[in-house]
Amino acid sequence: MPSYNTSEFRKGLKVQIDGDPYIMVECNFVKPGKGQALYKCKLRNLLRGTILDRTYKSGDSLEAADISTIDAQYLYKQGEQFVFMDNDSYEQYELSPQQVDDAWKWIKEGTVCSMLLYNGNPISMEPPQHMVLKVEYAEPAVRGNTATNLTKPVKLETGAEVLVPAFIEQDEFIKIDTRTGDYLERVKV
Repeated sequence: MPSYNTSEFRKGLKVQIDGDPYIMVECNFVKPGKGQALYKCKLRNLLRGTILDRTYKSGDSLEAADISTIDAQYLYKQGEQFVFMDNDSYEQYELSPQQVDDAWKWIKEGTVCSMLLYNGNPISMEPPQHMVLKVEYAEPAVRGNTATNLTKPVKLETGAEVLVPAFIEQDEFIKIDTRTGDYLERVKV
């Protein structure tokens, strides 16, 4: 298994510590007045989501984690499980609600997502950064309410609820930023 030397430490690096995969969230180089240089790192466990603070001396190394990223298409929900298919090998993967987390709000059947695999097993998924979704239900806009920045909640085809400008109506399509859940723009389809 390859390993990373401290000189290769950077944000986003995926390493293995005590048999668990971690992603380097933060890495700061510290050079005290005398003595060895230090690398203060914040690592997030990819299986449990816990944060680990570690300090490494220059010359230390960490084992690389066997992590790969694939494009997987969301097929359907079976009971509580979300079923995805690898676009290249056509292999199907099932993810639990904990692995999908809040991303379920932004995916519909046929959506191609980015899936993280550890030793060939799925551990998490990320939807595309922007999604165009249909407004399933919206309260009608009140006539005369033309004040700027007036928003109202709407329900999308995936079941998610978001705040949108008051002029958005039912059966319209809107673009959402999946990282923040914010409304971006109205889309003509």
